[in-house]
Amino acid sequence: MNAETAADLLAAMRRNRPLVHNITNYVAMDITANGLLAVGASPAMVSAVEEAAEFVAVADALVVNIGTLSPPSFAAMQRAAVHAVDLGKPWVLDPVAVGATRYRTEAANDLAGRRPTVIRGNASEILALAGGSDGTRGVDATHGSDQARSAASGLARITGAVVAVTGSVDYVTDGRREAAVENGHPLMTRVTAVGCLASALVGAFLPSTDDALAATVAALTVLGVVGERAAAAADGPGSFRVRLIDELYRIDADAIRRDARIG
Repeated sequence: MNAETAADLLAAMRRNRPLVHNITNYVAMDITANGLLAVGASPAMVSAVEEAAEFVAVADALVVNIGTLSPPSFAAMQRAAVHAVDLGKPWVLDPVAVGATRYRTEAANDLAGRRPTVIRGNASEILALAGGSDGTRGVDATHGSDQARSAASGLARITGAVVAVTGSVDYVTDGRREAAVENGHPLMTRVTAVGCLASALVGAFLPSTDDALAATVAALTVLGVVGERAAAAADGPGSFRVRLIDELYRIDADAIRRDARIG
């Protein structure tokens, strides 16, 4: 995996303009929808249990985010995930704050067993989902991404999913291969739901390739480069959030080829 591949996948995603079905949390809806639109995808926020599974057939990818979990939303997630697998469509699990409560942990483990294409979380979330940590401090990571590399590899082998651990360095593995994305900026941790947006971007890139690891690396590289560009002109978290959307719109393949740091 290299910058050229990430640039090519950005161009392919924009040509395809995938419809990304998001069952996500209330806090993340705005930045997720606007970020997907800005980068060139098409977002849908369909979470009612009565229609979530049906909508999977319309969409190109599904993203499930358990941030504001409830029994109705969990039921919708379960049904949508099953239908995505049945239809052969890629789906992404974002196990927000797994480990914080028993209910949340049980829900995340249930969904992880439903054959997600990609699982994306911070280090504490991946450690908790892999059974190697007591949990998180709410949605915040209490571990560095490097501390979860071994857990991510094991989780990938158990679930069959590509596992992405995001942090100061993002690590992506399928249990055999591993890539590291070194792009990003500390301001990305000062705006809520940027991690949720990362999961949604992975969903947008997945339909353009059969290599889920390459799609995940490309999506995280794009967000990391965009985060650096937005931070360079921002005065703080508020202006950074606005500029992040602008830079998702402006980013092009040449910028990815030039600025990506993929190891």
